[in-house]
Amino acid sequence: MHKPVILIFSVCSLFSYSKSLQADPLSSHAIENILIKGRQIDLLGHSSSASEGIIGNAEILDRPLLRTGEILEFIPGMVVTQHSGSGKSNQYFLRGFNLDHGTDFSNFVDGMPVNMRSHGHGQGYTDLNFIIPEIISQIDYQKGTYLANSGDFSAAGTARFGLQNTTPNEISFTLGENAYQRVLAKGSLNTAQGNLLLASELQGYDGPWQDISEDTRKVNLLSRYSQRLENGQFALTVMAYDNSWNAADQVPQRAINDGLIDRFGSLDTTLGGESSRYSVSGSWLNDNWQANAYIIRSELDLWSNFTYFLSDPLNGDQFEQTDSRTIYGGEISRNWHQHVGSMAAEYVVGVQTRIDDIAEVGLYNTQARQRRNTVREDAVLQRSIGLFNQNTFTLTEQWLLHIGARYDVMRARVESNEEVNSGKSSEGIVSFKGGLSYQMSHNWQSYFNVGQGFHSNDARGTTATRVPQTDEAVEPVDFLVRSNGAELGIRYFDSVTFNASAALWYLDMDSELLYVGDAGTNEPSRASRRYGLEIAAYYWLNNRWSIDTELALTRSRFTEEATDEGEYIDGSLPMVFSMGLIYKADDVWQTSLRLRHFGKRTLDSFNEQRSASSTVLNGNLKYNLSKWRVSIDLLNILNSKASDIEYFYASRLNNEAAEGIEDRHIHPMEPRTLRISATYAF
Repeated sequence: MHKPVILIFSVCSLFSYSKSLQADPLSSHAIENILIKGRQIDLLGHSSSASEGIIGNAEILDRPLLRTGEILEFIPGMVVTQHSGSGKSNQYFLRGFNLDHGTDFSNFVDGMPVNMRSHGHGQGYTDLNFIIPEIISQIDYQKGTYLANSGDFSAAGTARFGLQNTTPNEISFTLGENAYQRVLAKGSLNTAQGNLLLASELQGYDGPWQDISEDTRKVNLLSRYSQRLENGQFALTVMAYDNSWNAADQVPQRAINDGLIDRFGSLDTTLGGESSRYSVSGSWLNDNWQANAYIIRSELDLWSNFTYFLSDPLNGDQFEQTDSRTIYGGEISRNWHQHVGSMAAEYVVGVQTRIDDIAEVGLYNTQARQRRNTVREDAVLQRSIGLFNQNTFTLTEQWLLHIGARYDVMRARVESNEEVNSGKSSEGIVSFKGGLSYQMSHNWQSYFNVGQGFHSNDARGTTATRVPQTDEAVEPVDFLVRSNGAELGIRYFDSVTFNASAALWYLDMDSELLYVGDAGTNEPSRASRRYGLEIAAYYWLNNRWSIDTELALTRSRFTEEATDEGEYIDGSLPMVFSMGLIYKADDVWQTSLRLRHFGKRTLDSFNEQRSASSTVLNGNLKYNLSKWRVSIDLLNILNSKASDIEYFYASRLNNEAAEGIEDRHIHPMEPRTLRISATYAF
């Protein structure tokens, strides 16, 4: 029904383009060399909302990180935790969402999507371990879904990671407690035509666990060639990532209380995983065109056990999840400018396409990583195409109007080991976006935004008619799930002293249904509503000291009633607070402290079970001397005994009742950890 609307919308823009060929072009998309140092960049008159921003390489290097995935915590209100081994995707929380491993927050690296559709472990699975933080040029983030170039998985927001074209020549060695070892080598070579960047990262880690050695063995390789080409900038990037690890998953609180295991102990010592990702991506852009294409090869084998002996008292409940796929895709967009009377206009029209060729996505019952039987095994071919149009109108010197629309269609073919669950499915969805901003003065700008978004459900759920093993009848689910959001915000910027933003927002979702990779089934849910307040402030006391504070408050509820269910959304996060202090002295001494408070979360729909809050303080000290730099990271300075994650569900230990016991299951925050790095520039 909506196809003609978006087609007319795009045709009108193309007609405007034909009229603008004779107009003087504006140059907002010109290729520039911009140094972004922390949040000290003026977005007034350029941003479309109060909750978007740009994070520069300098700020990324300023902050100590326990895990690679924590680079997303540069986004105000985002929390990144872990409930398993270091090689597995992190748990993400933002705007009242337990995003699990990435269901409603989309991520891109060099134009390549990171979220995995119809994945073996969970819809939207987002593993950032293949990123080398030192090679990131900047992170562009948008919370909410108010721009038309954001599609699948973007209800809570989007982050786009850019990679450097050149980098300082350095080799770095890091040693830390629990056998932490990291070697990073990176550098650039200037050729007659362009630049060649090479980087490699080797990392090992045993972890603080009592009963296992994590034995993480991670390898990252990157090669990137860039040059000016046909009045534009071209880049070709090759990335390779391989990792293996043992995992200490979450454990029941009663096992700790009864002295069966230590807080850092394990009930199943044969858990872990193996993961790899190989990609080739290319991009080209100039003042008017942007294009990228990619091919990704990704594999995952993951062994987990969350309920121990609840389903199988004899062999245990360990299971293996596999995912082996090749992803092809790309994007091309065209932008142009024109003047309509005294009003300036910018138009962007583009198309995005993606194919997930999933050779195997499987779930198997295992014991000590040996397969006992197959729960479900599928091959999936999933394709999508998205057309988008984003228009910006400068109504006056103070008023900006943003209008956008996109149309997405998704198709899938599922070939299951159980024929009744095989089939084809498809669905299309139209999303409209809009925003209005008013620059009140040189330092102040206000915003109002509305937008529709969506996330895709696992393709296997759209064709399934029977539950694996139980043979219970089920109804196929919708392929695409609608979200509707709005935001009222304000931003202040002073290039010398102060930078702040605040936003009131809300988000409605038609359903929170997820495909549960742990069981091979769909988990039905209800429509929901979230709303909240976010504040971020950055203050430069002088040219040496800076301080920042970020606060996010959220209320999350189901809006549909259900028998024997409450209104609270499991895992929703009501409050996040963080604060940072950075000191720099003439580029010789530098120190930083980072405090993050993770509020209590509801663990069941009646809010009868709530997690404990957690607070962690991390610190960093750097000394630069000629070609050498020494860095000391002290993580969890206060040695907090809090948990990284908490869940509430039933599990069964040996000799317990057959129905198991409902209990809290925790993964402890890692204890105080010291890491020392030495970097040599050559």
